[in-house]
Amino acid sequence: MAAALRPAILRHLRIPAQAQSLSVDQSAPFLSSVMNRIRSMSSHDEHLTHEEVVDRVLDVVKSYPKVDPSKVTPQVHFQKDLGLDSLDTVEIVMALEEEFKLEIPDKEADKIDSCPLAIEYISNHPMAA
Repeated sequence: MAAALRPAILRHLRIPAQAQSLSVDQSAPFLSSVMNRIRSMSSHDEHLTHEEVVDRVLDVVKSYPKVDPSKVTPQVHFQKDLGLDSLDTVEIVMALEEEFKLEIPDKEADKIDSCPLAIEYISNHPMAA
């Protein structure tokens, strides 16, 4: 019977919430351990450096079958400099999504037609991994 009453009571119960910062007492090793694990899982703590993004974007573009790796630079345009068509560009953007474990909305993906734009988008994306 108590199990049936619990949801009804909780629906009507209001507890004021207060914003407080959580400080971890180092004498509580379990809580400290849990907080460290939570921090280590956050993607915001270890955001990619600009150099890492540049290197990985260039590697993805160089590995595309229709691309001559010697022509790939951080300033290269996919169509003008590499001779790729729009379908190739879409495939490169999809490969970048896979490499960095993120989803680029179609509206944004349509704008990425060069390494500088890909690098800028990924560098500024908070969830790029």
